Amino acid sequence: MAFTMSDPSAELDPFEAEAAIDAPQWVTAGEPASGLGVHGVDPVPAAPPPGGALVALDESASGELPVPRIAIHFFCRNEETAAAATRAAGDRRLSRATPKVLRGGLSEAIAIYQEQPTPPLIVVECLEPGLELLQKLETLAEVCDPNTKVVVIGASNDIALYRELMRRGVSEYLVPPIQPLQLIRTIAGLYADPTTPFVGRTVGFVGSKGGVGASTLAHNIAHTLAEQVKVNTVIADYDLAFGTAGLDFNQDPLQGVYDALHQPDRLDPVLLDRMTARCTDRLSLFAAPATLDDVYEFGPDVFEEVFNRIRTTAPFVIMDIPHTWNTWVKQTILACDDVILVATPDLASLRNAKNLIDLIRKARPNDAPPRLILNQMGVPGRPEIPVKEFAKALQLEPALVLPFDAKLFGEAANNGQMLVEINPKAKAVEGLLEFALALSRREAAPAPPKTRSLIERLLKRA
Repeated sequence: MAFTMSDPSAELDPFEAEAAIDAPQWVTAGEPASGLGVHGVDPVPAAPPPGGALVALDESASGELPVPRIAIHFFCRNEETAAAATRAAGDRRLSRATPKVLRGGLSEAIAIYQEQPTPPLIVVECLEPGLELLQKLETLAEVCDPNTKVVVIGASNDIALYRELMRRGVSEYLVPPIQPLQLIRTIAGLYADPTTPFVGRTVGFVGSKGGVGASTLAHNIAHTLAEQVKVNTVIADYDLAFGTAGLDFNQDPLQGVYDALHQPDRLDPVLLDRMTARCTDRLSLFAAPATLDDVYEFGPDVFEEVFNRIRTTAPFVIMDIPHTWNTWVKQTILACDDVILVATPDLASLRNAKNLIDLIRKARPNDAPPRLILNQMGVPGRPEIPVKEFAKALQLEPALVLPFDAKLFGEAANNGQMLVEINPKAKAVEGLLEFALALSRREAAPAPPKTRSLIERLLKRA
C-alpha cells in the first residue's frame, strides 16, 4: 500500500493523479462595506497622472479556466462548509464537472468507497485532531483508486500538519471558513495545464439591443487596454456575418474566428498566431468574415473549444458578442470573466437589459454583476429614461455614462479609426480610459519627480 503512516518511502501515491450628458460620468455609487469597489474589484484612480506607469493591483486580473469533466464528491460536516460547496457546485467554472455534496467526513467517505469506486476528486472536511486525522486518511487510502486526488478541509491551522499531509500525497489542505471561489480555484489549480503559462481574462461585450454601440465600445476599450494601459489584448469578433472589427481598425484581415471554428482541434499557438491580424504592437484581431456566403452553423462545443484556445493568446481577450440569442451566445456570455452590458436610455433597452442581468445574476452567483455602460445619452429631441430611474429598475448602477457625440463617433467609424485617434482630449476618450483601468484591475503609479534643468538650479542658488 502506498499511502501509509509507516512507509514514507512509498513509490506509488494513491492521491496523486498521473501527470496527467456633456461628459461621461464615472459612477462609484459608494463603496461596499467589504472595502471593494462597486463591481467587487479594487477601486482605481480616475485617470493616470501624466508620465505615470501602470501597475497591476492583484492576480485577479488573470482569467480562470473551468474545471475539466470530472466527478467531484464533497464531504461536509459543517453547515457553512456545505453551503460553500453547494454554491461552488453550481458555479459556471464547474459546469463541465459533476459535483455532489454529501454530509459527513472521513468515516462516511471510507464507508461509501468500500462499496463503490472513488471519483477523480474527493474534498473531505475533517474535524479530527492530527494523529486521528492521519490514521483515518490511511484507511481512506486503502479504498481509494490510484488516481484519486484528495483535498482536506481541516480545523487545525498547523504548518507541521500541512507538510505531513503534503508528504503523504494529499493534494491540498484548507482551513475554514471556506469560500466558494476558494474551493473552485483550489480545484482548478489541481488540474491546471503546466504547459500553459496563463489564461487571459475574457471580457464579453453584449448590447441590450441592436445599434446601442456595443461593438464600437468593445473595440475602443480593447484599443485603450493595449495602447494606454499597455497590456497585450486580443479582440475576437463573434459576429460572423456582420462583424465590424475589420472596418473599425481599417483592416482587411484573415477570417480568424471562422477558420478557428472550422478546425478547433488543430489550434495551437502557431496556428492561432497565423489567424490573427496585428492592429498594433499590443493589439491583435480575430476577425469575422462579415459575409453572407455561409450560415455559420457551429455547435456550442466548437465555440467553447475556440473560446478556451483564444484566451491563451493574450492577458486580455475582448469578446465582441452579437445581439442574437442561441445556445452558444448564452454559453459564451456566461463563461466570460467579465460581462459588459451596453444599453441606451429607452424602454426596449431597459427591458432587454433587465432580462440579461437577471439571467447572469442567477447563473453566476459567485461573480460580480455585469458592468453597465449607458451609451448615447442626450440625443437631441429624443425622450430618454433618466439615469437614476434606469439604474433603479435594474438594481445596478451604471459603471459609465457616455454622452451622444455624433461627430466624434461618426468620424471614427467612417475613417476606420479609434476615438482617441480622432480626438484624444474628448470626454468620451477620458471615460473609456477610466473604465479600462478599472476593468484591468490596474492603477497608475505615481509620476517620477520632475528633474530641474541646470539653469533652474543655478537660478535658485542665486
